[in-house]
Amino acid sequence: MATPQQPQRPHSGAGQPTFTVALDAMGGDFGPSETVPGAIKAAREQGVAVLLVGDEGPVRLEMAKHSLDGLQVHIVPSQGVIEETDSPMQAMREKPRASVMEAAKLVKAGRAQALVSMGSTGAGMATAALVFGMLDGVDRPAIGGPFLAPLSNAIILDLGSNVDCRPSQLLGFGAIGVAFSRRVQGVQHPRVGILSVGSEEGKGNRQTKEAYQLFKQSSLNFVGNIEGIDIFHDKADVIVCDGFAGNVLLKFAEGLGMALAKRLADRLGKALPPQAMQRLSSELAAMTNAVELGGGGPLFGVNGVAIIGHGRSRAASIANGVATARKAVDFGLVEAMKQELAAIQDQMRGQK
Repeated sequence: MATPQQPQRPHSGAGQPTFTVALDAMGGDFGPSETVPGAIKAAREQGVAVLLVGDEGPVRLEMAKHSLDGLQVHIVPSQGVIEETDSPMQAMREKPRASVMEAAKLVKAGRAQALVSMGSTGAGMATAALVFGMLDGVDRPAIGGPFLAPLSNAIILDLGSNVDCRPSQLLGFGAIGVAFSRRVQGVQHPRVGILSVGSEEGKGNRQTKEAYQLFKQSSLNFVGNIEGIDIFHDKADVIVCDGFAGNVLLKFAEGLGMALAKRLADRLGKALPPQAMQRLSSELAAMTNAVELGGGGPLFGVNGVAIIGHGRSRAASIANGVATARKAVDFGLVEAMKQELAAIQDQMRGQK
């Protein structure tokens, strides 16, 4: 696998941030008690500016607990929170100034370069689609990424934002996955496969069988069906599935990592020094829970950078989400997606 060239970041003078993120301060299971420390950690260690978007009282109360000397961390007031139990579209109508909505508007207005939220996935997806708009050729956003690295560098999407997908949507997922693989991971000709129950062309449900034919006719470097075991055998760089299968796969991997860490601690805890046991557990967590440790993943298909993370994220993970957002901006991920989607659309029009 080729190594991508690191983009050059602009400089705006000594000590001046060149990247500003809009952070949903109310999002996640812990709200400001974790998002505020996460914002401060990102500002201090990454040299970025953070706009903390949330209910001013709780956010200011948490900020008072920390030193902000020399840091560009500012409050942008909002009203209300879209909860996991809310219907995203209804909540957006009833809470038009909710934190995630106001954060997205800051990006749209150019006051920030990216949105980061650990709140409701549905709300983040609906908000980004409404405020940023969709890329041409994509119906709905998708969540994905190399969530099993370093066991596998394959990009897998969708990981939960679309539980029912048309075959044409899967084709769009393939195109934006290729953009990520090519631009961020440096893979020159990414191989694309469909997650299925067998490698043969006729295997799978109706959705995957129909998608198979679309992928065969596309300009993508399509390598056929990919079984679950093949994820770890470098048979594809981009693996496409609907959000139902993808989210089951994601949560299974996370749960397996937790169970194995506990099992190893029970079996080896007395035989290994505590520091060695801690390193082993940390490495196992990194291999099976990369999404949380990385602070979330990009929302593919929207015309802007939005990072959506786990609700249970703590401050360190939230700071990592800011770093992921900056990386997506630096690599021009949205523009790369536009180019890949345009190429597929041109090719499909030529076949008609």
